[in-house]
Amino acid sequence: MKLPDALRLSPRWAPYALLSPFIGLFLVFGLFPLLFSLFLAFQSWEPTSGLDKMQFVGLGNFSFALEDEWFWKSLGNTAWLAIASGLPQHLIGIPLAVFIHNKFQRLRNGVIGAYFLPYITSTVAIAIMFSALFSTDFGIINLGLGALAKLPMLGSLLPAEPIDWLGRPENIKPALAMIVFWRYVGFNVVLYLAALQTIPADLYEAARMDGAGRWQQFWFITLPSLQPMIYFGVTLSVIGGLQLFEEPFILTGGRGGSDQSGMTTAIYLYRMAFDFNDFGGASAMSWLLFLLVALLTWLTNRAFRQRSA
Repeated sequence: MKLPDALRLSPRWAPYALLSPFIGLFLVFGLFPLLFSLFLAFQSWEPTSGLDKMQFVGLGNFSFALEDEWFWKSLGNTAWLAIASGLPQHLIGIPLAVFIHNKFQRLRNGVIGAYFLPYITSTVAIAIMFSALFSTDFGIINLGLGALAKLPMLGSLLPAEPIDWLGRPENIKPALAMIVFWRYVGFNVVLYLAALQTIPADLYEAARMDGAGRWQQFWFITLPSLQPMIYFGVTLSVIGGLQLFEEPFILTGGRGGSDQSGMTTAIYLYRMAFDFNDFGGASAMSWLLFLLVALLTWLTNRAFRQRSA
């Protein structure tokens, strides 16, 4: 049965008609919130007072954010967590991917799935699990450290008392860094495993015939071949690390923990908006965070470009 000519789409407009659902959703839930947050960054507004109570303050919100000591503290916490959790993901992920690629042939998919499982697990489930693991009195981590402290060789290196991981300021960031590392290292391992499978085996065979050992093959063949994927993974780590929100928010009850040691910039701008009702200040901080992410991404790109050159 043929459709009437009036209901037929011209081949010129058919792609736009098929894309219209996505375009509509993107405009409503993507572009509009982005532009509205940029507009709010120059306004002083409390949502309970209504849209007609907005007051234009120019760059006042940005100057307030740059002078706010808690904003700088949150940036420091974010940078610490991003480095402490992001750098080991690649320093350990690359050798681990090489080991799995070389040693696991038949069981490779199962091993990859085990490492990738934390990445797809619910953040709430992870937070509940690590809250139990980091429990001061009954957590497995403290019980394990207590057992190791009884050994003569390790007794002087480990604390005798249980560690309050999520209650003391000096322990919150290391605990959060361990959680973030555990959750995302498997994702990077999968990335590097995919890249390793694209390296021609002839390169390694030629290197072995020339007398190159395993370390020389890794340093002169594997690492240079992995450089594009390393750039991709590091870029994702930079962006994700500076936007860290879910893990510290849930594990610290949304308050940042003792002395705000676990308060990231994303948590602080969230509290600025929904706890303090300052949507203008929160929008300004979000755009400052965006500029920081863009700057560090650009610097990462320049660093890898110079290295490849």
